[in-house]
Amino acid sequence: MGHLYLNRTKRGMFYLFCTIIPLIGFAFLAAINPWDAGILIIMGIGFAFFVGFLNLLDMVFYLIKKPLQNVNVQNGVENKDTQVSANNSERLHTMLLSFVPGLGHFYLGLMNRGLTFLIGFFGLGVMVIFIAAITSQGGFIAFLGILPVIWIFNMFDTMQQLSRKQNGEELVDRTVLEDFEETRKEQGRKSKALATILSMFPGAGHMYLGLQRRGLQLMAAFLFSIYILDTLRLSLFLFLIPLIWFYSFFDALQKVSKHGDEELEDIPIVSYLINHQKWVGIGLIVLGIYYMFTNIVVPVLGPVMNEAFGVDFNYWYYQYFQMIVISIIFIGGGIKLLIGSKSKRKEQVS
Repeated sequence: MGHLYLNRTKRGMFYLFCTIIPLIGFAFLAAINPWDAGILIIMGIGFAFFVGFLNLLDMVFYLIKKPLQNVNVQNGVENKDTQVSANNSERLHTMLLSFVPGLGHFYLGLMNRGLTFLIGFFGLGVMVIFIAAITSQGGFIAFLGILPVIWIFNMFDTMQQLSRKQNGEELVDRTVLEDFEETRKEQGRKSKALATILSMFPGAGHMYLGLQRRGLQLMAAFLFSIYILDTLRLSLFLFLIPLIWFYSFFDALQKVSKHGDEELEDIPIVSYLINHQKWVGIGLIVLGIYYMFTNIVVPVLGPVMNEAFGVDFNYWYYQYFQMIVISIIFIGGGIKLLIGSKSKRKEQVS
């Protein structure tokens, strides 16, 4: 569609048909061969993305090489129509290039600022996929949700820099972090904008504002929930992850709104853990023994039990034992809460 908009009809139709026809073809093959439908659909989507990537590269190189129309000056008077055309052309080029984080800034001559977005976007994506592949923990893929935030901010910042340039302002090539630091120095306090952006990751905004204990608990709860729910296959409780995220985000927004107007207190979310470190230590020891038993004892004991008694110990353990342990923990926690509520009522009555 971008090529058609720029009157590159043949090239635009070529990319359009090279995307649609393979999708239809692979879908037809999947319909007549349902046994391999999943693989065929993945191949079709993969081929479409590959063609789309080539189309994007072609558009980027074309826009970079195509010079802007020069502004004509007749008798010392600037031709306004030509100026408007040049501005529109520059705006179009910048907008299309900014779909790839950093390229729009490169087009405006802001190399350092563009590198920040380019490396931040693709570096984070590669790092998350690499960690997920190395650890075999699919839960880390959730961190790819940060990429749309970087992408949207990149688009907004690119168009803002373009508006400044077309208004005759001088563009300063510095990173986003340097901008926030400059704003903080001018205001004499920490940047509310940076705290809001960091709040996208649970706990980071709190820690930036100096709320270390509160931020650390929220960050640990978010990451620990992803790891535990994925490891123990507790898909029933996956709703806890967005719940923690939303609580952390809106709590950070409240702290940001109060920052500078009143002193913020670093009140932990769960003060019980700080006042009862002994139980936290016991819980960590039990968790370590559990993982040692799961990863060392069970793989060694399984074949021995199978040969000696004909019992598939691995099957029974992974199928039932883990769920039994989790059920006992939940039942015990519920009983503890019930006993605690009854004791509080008795104290209030007395």
